[in-house]
Amino acid sequence: MPNITNEIKLAAERAKTLGVPLADLAGKIIPPQVLREITEEAASFYQFVPLERKGQTLEVGMLNPDDLKAQEAVRFIAQNRDFTPSIFLITDTDFKNVLKQYRTLKEEVETALSELEKELSVKDEPGKEGKKLKAEAALERVMAEAPITKIVAVILRHANEGRASDIHIEPEETRLKIRFRVDGILYTSLLLPRAIQPAVVSRIKILSSLKIDEMRVPQDGRFHSVIDNQKIDFRVSTFPTYFGEKVVLRLLDPTQGVKTFESLGLDGRNRQAVEETMDKPFGMILLSGPTGSGKTTTLYAILKTLNQEEVNVVSLEDPVEYFIEGVSQSQIRPEIGYTFASGLRSILRQDPDIIMVGEIRDSETAELATHAALTGHIVLSTIHTNNAVGVIPRLTDMGVQPFLIPSSLALAMSQRLVRRLCSDCKKAVVPAPKIKELLTREVNGLPAAVKGELKEIDWQNLPIWQAPGCKFCAQKGTKGRIAIFEALTMTPQLEKIVIEGATEGKIESEAIRQGMITMKQDGIIKVLRGLISFEELIGAVEMDTAD
Repeated sequence: MPNITNEIKLAAERAKTLGVPLADLAGKIIPPQVLREITEEAASFYQFVPLERKGQTLEVGMLNPDDLKAQEAVRFIAQNRDFTPSIFLITDTDFKNVLKQYRTLKEEVETALSELEKELSVKDEPGKEGKKLKAEAALERVMAEAPITKIVAVILRHANEGRASDIHIEPEETRLKIRFRVDGILYTSLLLPRAIQPAVVSRIKILSSLKIDEMRVPQDGRFHSVIDNQKIDFRVSTFPTYFGEKVVLRLLDPTQGVKTFESLGLDGRNRQAVEETMDKPFGMILLSGPTGSGKTTTLYAILKTLNQEEVNVVSLEDPVEYFIEGVSQSQIRPEIGYTFASGLRSILRQDPDIIMVGEIRDSETAELATHAALTGHIVLSTIHTNNAVGVIPRLTDMGVQPFLIPSSLALAMSQRLVRRLCSDCKKAVVPAPKIKELLTREVNGLPAAVKGELKEIDWQNLPIWQAPGCKFCAQKGTKGRIAIFEALTMTPQLEKIVIEGATEGKIESEAIRQGMITMKQDGIIKVLRGLISFEELIGAVEMDTAD
């Protein structure tokens, strides 16, 4: 993704050099009648698009106004369409955004639906007066043919272009609802006729190598598709509902690779805690948080950093989401008895140095992971708790003896995902008095050394940031997500009170006294740095906002 501010700056300089005006397309929607002046094929090939029609003049945005072939193409089209071209320079981002307007999700699907209706129309059979083909037979015939294939392909492409992480295909009584999850929020993108639900689901099942005729039980599968010259993996889950099978597809882009600590939002004291723990020769690194909080993504980032030529890294996952070169990755299959626990036993016979277990779900896996950490292995895994300190009582509840935890647990870290403010339209504002009072109270609890490290923050006025929305964030004010963290590392004093069976509250108080940055504090730091809004933070963690 190019830096938008730099892109506009460079484009302005180029426009001045070429002697053509730079078009400002911020949030601009090109009317369909204007788009029809230049075909999508010509626009894509010659890299120019229609912007606005003013009488006999058509404003044309060109990516390369000095391209002689593109100039000739504009003249030819102008002569045939009877308009006078007025040339503007446009940025690559604006060019791609206008191209997308040629092919709206609704219009493309409506075209395919029209074709599908023709395919599904019931015709008379020759020689059999009045007899109709059964609708089921017609559906079976067209299931893998052009119209339904196009509908599914269009949905997948628009989800990818819209930065969706998940696609929900949900049957209702009278319609089929398509929703995209973008930055953690579900949006309804399309409503389709209920009648095509079996064909859409069957097409996805074919792609995923699932049983088409099995609609009574959930199924899981996977497939990949090339979208805009980019290979995208789709993880598929079907689920039987009253109105038919629901399908959820998770989009995984292998080209993006494993994220860095910086892009995750792991910085400052929390990053320091992780890096110091990774330098240790053994111990468990456990990540906690609810489903969808980004634990696995962080786990991959740590795993990639630890993955070196001189170590043997083995993982047990459910499922394997990203492939990391040099790591022996295995997917569990509980239906045949291959679970995290049984797989972990086998891994210990594979001479591992570093072990990743997708999740500690039961006491057997917890005990095996603890044993592996105590016998000289680095063990990475996730666990379901609300905060970092909660990992300790959770392990105890799973049957791990308290005296084993300090020796085996090197780091417990919890996280949440929040939407990141759009960097192109965010601006600093003065917080309301109550918000400033709350911020001041939390900031006063930060270690002085931490405040000293964050010199870019105005600790006196404590400004917060808001984003009204712009063309670069689809008027949402947010773009992408970032995590907030809290990391608990084991110290001699913590070891002592854990062995004594201290309560979760006492452990947390001691950890904070020793300098642990809580998730709330990490979030407030990100608010003051302009990375997230205050509203996003209070939606992710408990904040005392009472009068």
